[in-house]
Amino acid sequence: MSPALDERERIRAAMDRILDGSPQNSTGALTIVALAHEAGVPRNALTQRHSDLRNEFYERVKACGATPDVEVRLRETIKKLKKTIANKKRNSPRSERTSPRWSGPSTSSPWRTRNCVSSWTGPT
Repeated sequence: MSPALDERERIRAAMDRILDGSPQNSTGALTIVALAHEAGVPRNALTQRHSDLRNEFYERVKACGATPDVEVRLRETIKKLKKTIANKKRNSPRSERTSPRWSGPSTSSPWRTRNCVSSWTGPT
């Protein structure tokens, strides 16, 4: 049997084990990394050589009604970030929310220019 066919069979068997909830070589996460680890193949086998199996895995995950772990983690991160933003807005003074934080140095101010010119004594 050719290595590519053997790889495909191992990936399909790993897919079945993960989706049945009985992984042997991985955490059982619904990710391509876990699938590759379970099948004993490098991850790029799924992303480059057997992209059809990668797509099949994601389709089967969706058909089961499960959410891939990557999506779950991203959604949790988004919730945390939104909470952090809300807390910062709630705790910041009103003036900070309405005015820019940094407007840059004011070198074109006539007062500064007059002050600098009047105090300049020339080269020493």
